[in-house]
Amino acid sequence: MRTKETPEGRSVRLLRVGEQVRHVLSEILQRGDVHDDTLASHLVSITEVRMSPDLRHATIFVKPLLGQDEEAVLKALRQNTAYLQREVAHRVRMKYAAKLKFIADESFDEGSHIDRLLRSDHVAQDLDDH
Repeated sequence: MRTKETPEGRSVRLLRVGEQVRHVLSEILQRGDVHDDTLASHLVSITEVRMSPDLRHATIFVKPLLGQDEEAVLKALRQNTAYLQREVAHRVRMKYAAKLKFIADESFDEGSHIDRLLRSDHVAQDLDDH
């Protein structure tokens, strides 16, 4: 008899599967398994993978090293999605092959923007007053 799954158990499972997918994609890109000139000439970080609750969709957040040629890297990943989906399905044990969606990870840009704001003279002046 199967026990009823709790929301906590489900979210841990989503995180675990997402991390497995992230690891597999990172390994594929690192080893150069994708025969694509753009991907071969760029180091790409898979920063996060978010799985849908049914595990049928994976949103993959990517960041090229130093943020260079982000659009070209995203385009190359999207052109090779079918191959990457097959590899993930083969290496990560899931009931269904997840559909992969690649998007740029903007969190680094947001962090550096906040950092610049905090260091600006205007904000520093307000902080000194307290």
